[in-house]
Amino acid sequence: MDCTVEVFTDGSADDKRRGGWAALLRSGGREKLISGAEPNTTNNRMELTAAVMALRALKKPCVVHLYTDSQYLKKAFTDGWLEKWQRNGWKTASRQPVKNQDLWRVLLEETRRHEVHWHWTRGHAGHRENELVDREANRRRNALKDP
Repeated sequence: MDCTVEVFTDGSADDKRRGGWAALLRSGGREKLISGAEPNTTNNRMELTAAVMALRALKKPCVVHLYTDSQYLKKAFTDGWLEKWQRNGWKTASRQPVKNQDLWRVLLEETRRHEVHWHWTRGHAGHRENELVDREANRRRNALKDP
């Protein structure tokens, strides 16, 4: 793979179920911020959407260092959760259907195109890029009309 990209993602949802997501992509000294919003959603769905949209934005296969403040997102890949869910017919250890299965399936497809290295960063802890995508996700969420 002839490109390396750093990706910083965040998702946000409020008690009115308005959600926003954002991703900062950085490669070769250039940065691109992408973001969006959805009504009637959850924080976890927005975290996953940010990662999906960031990987989809890459035009060719790349080595990707993806930084997230979501343990849910990171651990699904680094701690083998996705493999277990798939082996169990998309059921959790307690035999319940995996939530957000539609997004997990899309994200799995996107990660197959790239060499993705998952990194966790503490949210709201002064990490410049995490703070930037957090602000953008919240801005997009807050721009939605109340349901």
